[in-house]
Amino acid sequence: MIVFSAIVPHPPTSIPSIGNADDLKLLEKTLNALESLRLGLEAADPDTIIVISPHAYLEPYAFVINSESELKGSLAQFGDDEVVSYKNNIEIADKIAYNCLMSEEFPAKLHPGFLDHGAIIPLYHLTKNIKPRIVHLSFSLMNYDRHYRYGEIIQKVLDNPKSPRVAVIASADLSHKLTPNAPAGFSPSAEAFDHSVIRFLGSGDLVSLMNMEEQTIAEAAECGLRSIVILLGILHEKKYNFELLSYEAPYGIGHLTARLL
Repeated sequence: MIVFSAIVPHPPTSIPSIGNADDLKLLEKTLNALESLRLGLEAADPDTIIVISPHAYLEPYAFVINSESELKGSLAQFGDDEVVSYKNNIEIADKIAYNCLMSEEFPAKLHPGFLDHGAIIPLYHLTKNIKPRIVHLSFSLMNYDRHYRYGEIIQKVLDNPKSPRVAVIASADLSHKLTPNAPAGFSPSAEAFDHSVIRFLGSGDLVSLMNMEEQTIAEAAECGLRSIVILLGILHEKKYNFELLSYEAPYGIGHLTARLL
């Protein structure tokens, strides 16, 4: 049963052990939005969180599901080497892989791996007072229709009467080219890209979102549009409301925080 869903960014400097006081001030809108999500998530009382990360182990032509029984990782690449650990809901992971196999041999596979920063950072903010089981997913480089279909398959697993209460988190940053000092450089079309994504999500215009021009997407240097599409597939034909909690880009990267369910 799906009880909560959200789109969240993953700025490393939002972690107090990494970012300084100035960083935390710059990210004030995002941090306030994440706090709102945390309270909503706790009220939803999930047994399991599915987190879809753009920085998980990726294969171009298959959807990878982390098969480690104990999901561990750290933010050592950003200067914090503390290891975090979550119990994997391996039953759901197995069922997703099995259902993909039964759906005309849809390309998905179980593979052991570490929790990446795209998963750890959202979980840090959202699970301060709870310790749910986790299912750690990546996307692929296949087309957006495949990603939406993957989400629909996951929905069938979660809608099973025996499924526990599940929250779904799409970890996603938008354009990385919003300012001259942005990590990927500057693009004059980056701001329009972010605004279009938010507008399409807000209006429920899935067709336009999934049919954005490849060149436009590549120019924006986004990280997570496929995470969002998988989430929308998981919510296929469900009644949800796109609630925009915050959007800001203090480092030239578009940080969108929104609740859908």
